Amino acid sequence: MSADFETSCIMKITEALFAGSSTRISEKPKQKFPEFAFIGRSNVGKSSLINMLCNNRKLAMTSSKPGKTKLVNHFLINRQWYLVDLPGYGYAKMSATGKQKLEQIIRNYINLSEEMVMLFVLIDSRHDIGKVDMDFLTELGQSGIPFAIIFTKGDKNGPNVTKEQTERMKRQILEFWEELPPTFISSSQTGMGRDEILDYIGDVLSSLENAK
Repeated sequence: MSADFETSCIMKITEALFAGSSTRISEKPKQKFPEFAFIGRSNVGKSSLINMLCNNRKLAMTSSKPGKTKLVNHFLINRQWYLVDLPGYGYAKMSATGKQKLEQIIRNYINLSEEMVMLFVLIDSRHDIGKVDMDFLTELGQSGIPFAIIFTKGDKNGPNVTKEQTERMKRQILEFWEELPPTFISSSQTGMGRDEILDYIGDVLSSLENAK
């Protein structure tokens, strides 16, 4: 992976181009760059968050219906790295065959993509972490997958309630983990968390460049 990364303290997205959809690793874009993938339960606000990060309301398809994303979608950012939009997990209103197909697509990418350097797991900030989310986080830990957590919809309950709720979820995670992964609170409506998430991505890219 060769690229001249911007190493300034503030990551800015100046260009976001759709680079292709796939259901398996062999169908990924041929041009290799570091990949930052986003995943979460259906209707967690993933597409809205991606559009907010890229400052493009039409980049990722949003819908009031859960389960809209059924492919692995690559977006080339600043011609330096990929933002990867993964299908949601835990969608109940789907046939067993449909669920199994989505799980295969997700696992194929997460476990086999050599370019994925970070997986952002999105969790609704308004509720405690459910079994589906905790099981997914545990699976990532057991597989050694690098991940961070983004608590979405951080504007819905007000700052104090949101802070209390996210702190409670962090304690939930620490019941099973020795230390917390990186965590962020976001809102696609207000832009909360945008700079922090992008700066974190910039730091990871700088670390990769420095490690060469």
